[in-house]
Amino acid sequence: MPAASTTHLVLIPSYNPGPKVLDTVRAARAQWTPVWVVVDGSTDGSAEKLQALAASDDGLKVIVLPENRGKGSAVLEGFMLAAAAGFSHALTMDSDGQHPADLIPVFMAASQAEPDKMVLGKPVFDADAPALRVNGRKISNGWANVETLWMGIGDSLYGFRIYPVMPLIRIMRANRFMRRFDFDPEAVVRLCWAGVRPINIDAPVRYFRADEGGVSHFKYLRDNTLLTWMHTRLFLGFLLRLPLLAWRRLQTSS
Repeated sequence: MPAASTTHLVLIPSYNPGPKVLDTVRAARAQWTPVWVVVDGSTDGSAEKLQALAASDDGLKVIVLPENRGKGSAVLEGFMLAAAAGFSHALTMDSDGQHPADLIPVFMAASQAEPDKMVLGKPVFDADAPALRVNGRKISNGWANVETLWMGIGDSLYGFRIYPVMPLIRIMRANRFMRRFDFDPEAVVRLCWAGVRPINIDAPVRYFRADEGGVSHFKYLRDNTLLTWMHTRLFLGFLLRLPLLAWRRLQTSS
């Protein structure tokens, strides 16, 4: 196992993740120490399995929330505890095996080299990726780039990324939104508004079929309605910030 970092950790929010979760956590632990899992009110028995795994692994911490609050809320809970423990950055990844654990050291190295930035995974899809999901995210990506005056967000939805802990905590404390599926895109837009620039790194993503243990909590109508409302309020916020964002763009291009 790698030596423990005192600044960067891996944070895995998890809600009813299916059988892939233990493999995901073990793969992350093989690449990094420490790894924290925030169990977001799961009812599938995964919390007990993860706690049993952590009992024999000092580099793994499992935080169990009593009820499902949403991905953003689970991440915020983990970040608050991480900040209290002295960590400055956290790499978030999904618990269902879709994200490439072998790239954790690459992302961490990029963050350690430029700690004032966020490191965003830019998904590379395999042939089995659902076309509806692949094409649908282009809309969110387009809006995110407009809302930040093209600061360089390679992908607004891919959850394999590194955030600076305190800037994100400050943003979430000041904002009652971004607690569920809207967390990932709103986090990168608001961090850009706060002056945290992105670094993009290509990273494969794999969608597992149900017979392979894949689990999806994506609801097309519900979640796209949530994203539409999110981009509506972000665009209004963008208009209010447009003079400042334009000035920053001029400063960085000069």
